[in-house]
Amino acid sequence: MPDDPLDLNTHVFAKTELGQQEIQSRALKLAPRLRSALIVVDGHRTGQELVELIGADITPVLKQLLAHGCIESLGPRHTEPTAPPADVAQASSGLSGLPPAASRDAKAVDMARNFMMNSINTMFGQNMRLSLIEAIHACQTAEALRQVYPSWEEAMASSRASAKRLPELREKLFVVL
Repeated sequence: MPDDPLDLNTHVFAKTELGQQEIQSRALKLAPRLRSALIVVDGHRTGQELVELIGADITPVLKQLLAHGCIESLGPRHTEPTAPPADVAQASSGLSGLPPAASRDAKAVDMARNFMMNSINTMFGQNMRLSLIEAIHACQTAEALRQVYPSWEEAMASSRASAKRLPELREKLFVVL
């Protein structure tokens, strides 16, 4: 990919079938940073939005995920503001009824982050969902946590025991998220 014409900042990225399988199986044995980035790629965010979410330049990470075939570009986003994808994601995952993310103070964000990490560790064991834990831990704002929320919800719904408790856990999380 030496002369890659993709502008990684403006293109929207989605997981491929291989990327979906990698989340479940870890067959490619991706480095933790690659897995964390793979988890937050959702088909709605541009490379720039992913940088804002993760908090670091992820251009090399995106290039590696593209090379592995774990993600694909859906093309550049044209004149679409950045807020609607978050609103769509929030509406589809039950976040639409929450107060604005900007209204949450640092203590509430910290409580939400800890709740999400602790619930994953409790339901799946310490470090069993390490890349998700890393993605949650990297979030510094309520908005960033809300972007990772669908991955948390998906993980919690993936086992019988955690799926049974998901409504209760979601209700408790929404108090601080």
